[in-house]
Amino acid sequence: MDFSATFSGTRTSKTVPEEEEKDEKEKAPEKVEIDLEGFEARAIMLPVGRGQFYALAVNDKGHLIYTRSSRGGGGEGTSIKVFDVEDEDRKEKTVISGTGAFVMSPDGKNVPVIDSPSMVAARSKVSIPSSVSISRVQLRPPLSLSGMRVVLQPRVEWKQVFHDTWRIYRDFFYDPHMHGVDWAAVREHYGKMLDDCVSREDVSFLIREMISELNVGHAYYWGGSTDRGPSVTTGMLGCDFELDSGAYRIAKIYAGAPWDADARGPLSQPGVDVKEGDYLLAVNGVALDTRQDPWAMFQGLTSKVVTITVSDKPERDDEARDVLVKLLSSERNLRFRDWIDENRAYVAEKTGGKVGYIYVPDTGTNGQSELFRQFYGQLDKQALIIDERWNGGGQLPNRFIELLNRPATNYFARRDGKDAPTPSTSHQGPKCMLINGLAGSGGDMFPALFRIAGLGKLIGTRTWGGLVGLSGNPRLIDGAYVSVPTFAYYELDGTWGIEGHGVDPDIEVIDDPALMVNGQDPQLDAAIAHMLAEIKRNPYVPPKRPPYPDRSGMGITEEDK
Repeated sequence: MDFSATFSGTRTSKTVPEEEEKDEKEKAPEKVEIDLEGFEARAIMLPVGRGQFYALAVNDKGHLIYTRSSRGGGGEGTSIKVFDVEDEDRKEKTVISGTGAFVMSPDGKNVPVIDSPSMVAARSKVSIPSSVSISRVQLRPPLSLSGMRVVLQPRVEWKQVFHDTWRIYRDFFYDPHMHGVDWAAVREHYGKMLDDCVSREDVSFLIREMISELNVGHAYYWGGSTDRGPSVTTGMLGCDFELDSGAYRIAKIYAGAPWDADARGPLSQPGVDVKEGDYLLAVNGVALDTRQDPWAMFQGLTSKVVTITVSDKPERDDEARDVLVKLLSSERNLRFRDWIDENRAYVAEKTGGKVGYIYVPDTGTNGQSELFRQFYGQLDKQALIIDERWNGGGQLPNRFIELLNRPATNYFARRDGKDAPTPSTSHQGPKCMLINGLAGSGGDMFPALFRIAGLGKLIGTRTWGGLVGLSGNPRLIDGAYVSVPTFAYYELDGTWGIEGHGVDPDIEVIDDPALMVNGQDPQLDAAIAHMLAEIKRNPYVPPKRPPYPDRSGMGITEEDK
């Protein structure tokens, strides 16, 4: 623009004397030596009460700073603590309560504390000297984020996201040979399409296509800076409706077993005067319009207390009654528990109570809890059906198998009551497992280990076939995440297994939709028939209690030695 100018300035910052600057330059860095021999034996236990600790860091004064959580996560019960090993009190002190997110500065002098949506910074030398009360610590004022703006060039960022994905797979994929795929050629091939992308969704599609070239499970991609429209929550009553006589009738109320306190919906709470067969006529005084689905009246009312008008007749008259209920945000848990309880009751009915039923939804913490929760109530059954269909995976289910594979070692005789087996928390009868094509990852490993342990037959259809697992890798710059499979399953005979194929059933039963109307389950029926046959063919027969010993003389008999 033919513009030019001359600028001049002077330095106003503090100058360093030449001698001091010279001393700094000549001062050699202190050498740090770590004596690894006997390292563990020199460790000491700090006198700190039990709890959950995270993000341990040491400041420039040698004080330990950490997050303590008494409730297993963030929020209430979480605080940042400091412990000075040289403090005569030998007690931890609180830096800040109500948050636990902090990052030690590189020089160890400051602790930026994240307290969303603002940030404060606390000096990390707060516990010096020991006489200084922690309550006197002065925190810097919250950092305003209102002026933090950045201008992005989407196409430049898209290129980085694309190439970073390619690099992350190159560096983290379990097979350095990339399954024989020419990974450099793949980047060149798909990279040519990047300029034709006109939205972030296009870039996401391109990335998914690129990583699919590796022909492997657990290669996922999600997230990114995409626009999302507004959403409206819907309150739920925990029931099914049917249109009858020009009104919505409550056809079924969902609840788990009587002991499932976490599976009682709004209509199955004690004292709520609503039953199956009643008609829902109004919500908060507004009549239902049958031209809309019944849930239209509950939009935006999640977790709200509402008044519903019900009657055993399809018309609103003097006999209609108003009932206060608190709506749910989801019916998932109600329907899940109800489905399990119906299956358990069905198995018990068909087998005369001889066979138990356990459903395992995944192999993570939830699945392990479900297995333990249901297992102890089924120990008296002669046989067990373990249903892992639709198992969502999670962790390696070794502990699941250990619970199901505990052989009896002995029995203890008691004068009053039944003899007690050891281990007491074990089941000794025949077992089988239900599997299908929507059980994968840990849901592949579970039946594989079930078969290796010789616990019983697998019944249903072949599982998903995804046993190259995940252990974490860097995210992309815009918050999107691409998962890289980092470890793969292979057999004891030195061959790869399961990945890309799955676990085959011993007894194949196709889940034909035509055979599953009205709640029918041909796979479950096959498992019931198999277990009844196993009880006849190979039942577990506990040993008989021997006659009480005669110890009137010296010593014991030969058979009792």
